[in-house]
Amino acid sequence: MIRPAIPPAIPPAIRLRLIVLAALALAPGLAAGQTALPPEAPLQPERTYARAAAAPEATGARLMAVAAHPVAARIGRDILAQGGSAADAAVAMQMALGLVEPQSSGLGGGAFIVHRSGKTGVIATIDGRETAPASATPAYWLGADGEPVGFWDAVIGGRSVGTPGTVAAMAALHRDHGRLPWADLLAPAIALADAGFVVSPRLARSIAEAAERGLGDFPAARAYFFGADGAPLAAGATLKNPAYAATLRALALGGAQAFYTGPIARSIVAAVRTPINAGELTRADLAGYEARARAPVCMTYRAHEVCGMGPPSSGALTVGQILGMLSAYDLAALGDGPALWHLVAEASKLAFADRGLYMADADFVEMPTAGLLDPAYLAARAALIDPAATMARAAPGTPPGAPARAPDTDPEKPGTTHFVAVDVEGGMISVTSTIETGFGSRVMVGGFLLNNELTDFSRAPEADGAAIANRVEGGKRPRSSMAPTIVLKDGAPVLLIGSPGGSRIIAYVAGTLVRILDLGMTPGEAVAAGHALSVGGPVELEQGTEAEALAPGLEALGQAVKIRNLNSGLSVIAIGPGGLIGVVDPRREGAAVGE
Repeated sequence: MIRPAIPPAIPPAIRLRLIVLAALALAPGLAAGQTALPPEAPLQPERTYARAAAAPEATGARLMAVAAHPVAARIGRDILAQGGSAADAAVAMQMALGLVEPQSSGLGGGAFIVHRSGKTGVIATIDGRETAPASATPAYWLGADGEPVGFWDAVIGGRSVGTPGTVAAMAALHRDHGRLPWADLLAPAIALADAGFVVSPRLARSIAEAAERGLGDFPAARAYFFGADGAPLAAGATLKNPAYAATLRALALGGAQAFYTGPIARSIVAAVRTPINAGELTRADLAGYEARARAPVCMTYRAHEVCGMGPPSSGALTVGQILGMLSAYDLAALGDGPALWHLVAEASKLAFADRGLYMADADFVEMPTAGLLDPAYLAARAALIDPAATMARAAPGTPPGAPARAPDTDPEKPGTTHFVAVDVEGGMISVTSTIETGFGSRVMVGGFLLNNELTDFSRAPEADGAAIANRVEGGKRPRSSMAPTIVLKDGAPVLLIGSPGGSRIIAYVAGTLVRILDLGMTPGEAVAAGHALSVGGPVELEQGTEAEALAPGLEALGQAVKIRNLNSGLSVIAIGPGGLIGVVDPRREGAAVGE
């Protein structure tokens, strides 16, 4: 198990650098990053997904960073250019994203990390998922009437907050794979928080939408995200966050322990005792948190190894099941049409049925992990797919080692980010980080938002007399769909990929892999293509894209079709003999930068 890392005593030179940062934070650029978008990258208008044939592809001969905000991507690139590892870049990008994209991730949330060593080729994963308070019981989300409370009734307020894991995960990552001093990795975000950053159109729109869902009901969030007139902040405003800078300075000097004990921990515990939906998190919950090393989950597909995060994430297992079932079909021969996406939808329905029944925190429930990816089992599941007609509704199967339990169908909400990096020594990282719903619980402390991750548990503890695997239990980690992924061929890495998007993360990743590995699309073409997916129900086609044209063919096969806004946030790096290709999802505002 990985415990929060405490860096060694800060050398005098670095301590002096922090003091200088405090004094000069209003300068235009400090330490490893920039405090604002450089002149060659001015503030962009909000992106409406245009019908481009491909997303722009950034190239690099030796290093690459891709993130959901241009400032974070450039900070990652600068860290890499200074000789930092991919792990160093990930730490710096996460700290920056928690500031400029606070609705999606941050210190108050959790993360899953998939890392490949450039020296040994070993793939390791770190579980920084949040945990339920020790006092939590399976009845945690039951109301006075004994029925599960509504989703939004659960989200808003301190009761939905789990023990944050991002800081511990990042500290463990740096301890094991970092090269630059920990304090140097936090310095760019400290400078940016002090100097101020420009509110992007996406952040402004997100604030306005969350204003209708309780964001202004909590004093700290209201003071930060709303103007003096009470209106949500507008795009183009400059937003400073001295409280966040102070928190990061404490972490720079004290490491992860400064977050999980002492004044920051006391402030978190006090903050969750909200007048609306008071939480149960304690100082003991924080002090006892551990980021954990997990074995990666890998699936062979078309001569590739697709590796990702195992339980408590359902991401790698469900992506692996979908691909495993599809391996029985020659998708390349079908082309990018209704016949192919019908098969993807049917495989997804079967995989999501298994996900709902079996997948949860393996530290608390018996998980048939090997059985779910057993080739014979997947072949039997694939045999249930009719290429000429849809199944009415998929039922879970019985993989080897399967226990008896009841299904959980509670959806996840998107409030997540994904970033990837490759360093000059060939080290690479794929990270998905979240506070769950956009703006999390709405509770803000120390300049950052606290998660609402406990709503990722099933709110009903049982069904038909059987326990639900993903029910609440003290210290347990809620099931996730996050799917940070590294793909290898002949033992060499060829692709880093992941996305935000709630339960649709699995479909975004699986569908993009099919387009790259089966259809031979470039990363830019695959990321820009309109989504066609299922998360166990109807086939969803991305509104305003060429995917809408699939509807008649899919309906002819019996599929129920819904046209929806599918706002993925894919970040991709392809690794090949010609160098690195980085692609960021054109549906959002990120950037890919390389050298």
